[in-house]
Amino acid sequence: YFWLFYLGRLQGLCLTCSFLALGTHFGKVFLLDIQGNITQKFEISSVKINQISLDESGEHVGICSEDGKVQVFGLYTREGFHENFDCPIKVVALHPQFTKSNYKQFVTGGNKLLLYERNWLNRWKTCVLHEGEGTITNIQWRANLIAWANNVGVKIYDFSTKQRITNVLRDNVSLRPDMYPCSLCWKDNTTLIVGWGTSIKICVVKERNATEMRDLPSRYVEIVSAFETEFFISGLAPLADQLVTLFFVKDHMDFRARPRLDIIQPLAENCEEISSDALTVRNYQDNECRDYRLEHSEGESLFYIISPKDIVVAKERDQDDHIDWLLEKEKYEEALMAAEISFKNIKRHDVQKIGMEYINHLVKKGDYDIAARKCQKVLGKNMELWENEVYRFKTIGHTLILSEILEYKMLFFNH
Repeated sequence: YFWLFYLGRLQGLCLTCSFLALGTHFGKVFLLDIQGNITQKFEISSVKINQISLDESGEHVGICSEDGKVQVFGLYTREGFHENFDCPIKVVALHPQFTKSNYKQFVTGGNKLLLYERNWLNRWKTCVLHEGEGTITNIQWRANLIAWANNVGVKIYDFSTKQRITNVLRDNVSLRPDMYPCSLCWKDNTTLIVGWGTSIKICVVKERNATEMRDLPSRYVEIVSAFETEFFISGLAPLADQLVTLFFVKDHMDFRARPRLDIIQPLAENCEEISSDALTVRNYQDNECRDYRLEHSEGESLFYIISPKDIVVAKERDQDDHIDWLLEKEKYEEALMAAEISFKNIKRHDVQKIGMEYINHLVKKGDYDIAARKCQKVLGKNMELWENEVYRFKTIGHTLILSEILEYKMLFFNH
């Protein structure tokens, strides 16, 4: 399921289950409902919005722009933090419980990673969590863990113990990090998925054995899966035990093709492709890997593909959609089986109607024996349908094939 929405040149995007926050290349931020209708508009800057962050409640928003402006405020109060820095701020991330927290923590990323929190005097104080390894390009905050990426690799900071617990080095070091940025997403409170260039790593934060601690952090990271992909990664999102991947595609002549949205099954050292869809977005021939992003809504399994000119919304297919696809491919037996197994969940399809389509298909192909046997299963005790099929088989000169089955059914009905 896809719908497209165009609004200037699209930059940052963040979402909750009820609305989207969208930043443009010209410093504006729009709040939209899920249908794409604008509900609020903010004038933040005159240059591009780099990042938008919402807390879990959807009541507070953090915004940063290329001219160094950072704003954190309540959507309903507009009270909060406003600061102008002398360098571009690429990313901002609010504490997931920002609205409920007394300290109102958030982090920003430019040439250093800064933590902000409000003290008991209602003043903001800052703390440098990391610096000296180039520009911070991505931050993802989940529970007590802050993950961020810079030119060297990915780090994770344990907010509860005030310790940095890992350093996952960047693969594909020949690729420019500004052109092929790192994609980060949390699958759950301890599982981080890292995509960079053509490399994907799944990292799990684990508790260290007390006897091993000494001067080491209380937690460590284990890479449980690492593999290469065929194309360049523009975005990642979890889908149960699988991954939704947004790929930037180049052919062997270095021409840019349509981006792809794939579902893959991660394995220890490789992956299995489950499905793949090429997306039609405007001006895809002019886009770079960094021009695409993938966001997802955990509550509704909605996936948002962001390009400079379009937002494409993808929704996971249900069993009715699967049956549609099987019927379109004339896989009638599989469609009938799928409908029988999921008859309580399907809404648009009927088991008997699918069975009749299957019988019609078999008769049209001349598979009269199989069609007759399917009648016994599909028609059940519906005398009207049996009369119709007897007449059809008589018309095409194959009454004898159906006679034994019909005789059995009549005996069954009389009994």
